[in-house]
Amino acid sequence: MRSRLPWGDALRAGLGAPGRSRRLSSSPRSRVWRVETAGAPVVVKQIVDGPDADERYARELAALRLAAGAAAPVVPALLRTDPGARVLVLEHLDHRRPRDDWIVDHAAALARLHAVGRPEHAGMLPRQQGPDEADAASFLGLAAALDAPVPRSAPGELDDLVHRLARAPGHALLHGDPCPGNDLHTAEGTRFIDFEQASLGSGLVELAYLRIGFPTCWCVTAAARPLLERAEAAYRTAWRTETGEELHGDLTDACAGWLLRGDALVERAHRGGTDHLARIPVRDWKWGTVTARQRLVHRLGVVGRMTAGQNHLGGLSALCTRMRGRMLTRWPTLRPVPSQRP
Repeated sequence: MRSRLPWGDALRAGLGAPGRSRRLSSSPRSRVWRVETAGAPVVVKQIVDGPDADERYARELAALRLAAGAAAPVVPALLRTDPGARVLVLEHLDHRRPRDDWIVDHAAALARLHAVGRPEHAGMLPRQQGPDEADAASFLGLAAALDAPVPRSAPGELDDLVHRLARAPGHALLHGDPCPGNDLHTAEGTRFIDFEQASLGSGLVELAYLRIGFPTCWCVTAAARPLLERAEAAYRTAWRTETGEELHGDLTDACAGWLLRGDALVERAHRGGTDHLARIPVRDWKWGTVTARQRLVHRLGVVGRMTAGQNHLGGLSALCTRMRGRMLTRWPTLRPVPSQRP
């Protein structure tokens, strides 16, 4: 059955009667339409019913309103809302096929989005939640299941990592899922959409996406090192331009945090309540462009290299190398994650 366009009195009063509409692709958690109006085409997004629907709507609305304060646009303009129907009406933007080096513009725009956050915004969005002790225990359980010897220092290092991430300072406006598909590449620059998981916290959590392979997304990519370095430099330059400050903090910790999170191996509808790392030894599953084991092998390689030679994470570095080696020996057909987005 086709879903009816949610164009109630609240929208009609501000935008008039709708013209032709066309349903667009979206996640199962929302419905999205392109709608013709007398002024210009708009995008109508409705958050669908669910146990957290009101929270997701509130997060997206708050994030869009905060992001509107950016010096240069980083999101589509929010034109109208209908809170009773959980509807947002947004400026329609023409998306162009991204260039081969899209990740550079993506990173700079992400920094500008993050820089919108201010200390006085505390409470307008939840704080970003990192891995916890259960995630660390699950990771060590996976090491045992793979017969990868655990260095004596590794459990303590993981405990310290979890606590450092929990205390990480920052009030950046975090997108929550800044992945290919949630970025629009327009003639005027990159814009972000879909803020249902927006939060406040350290921008390093999302800068880490570029290295760790977009952990919350169906579309995993791994940029070549020269391109990755350009993108990270673009982020740091944009952050400095917007805030007047250098970017501080440990990107290694942020990447290691994503490695521990088994929920970052499955799409959002399947997160919470299941130890997905424990499933790795017995089965593989595909989500988007790669399988769960491919995702994990990539992350182990990234974190193993980043932590090499670090006294406070030396045990984790050795463990990552051993676990990755065990996985590639047990499943030798695992291929590297793609370098290009679809």
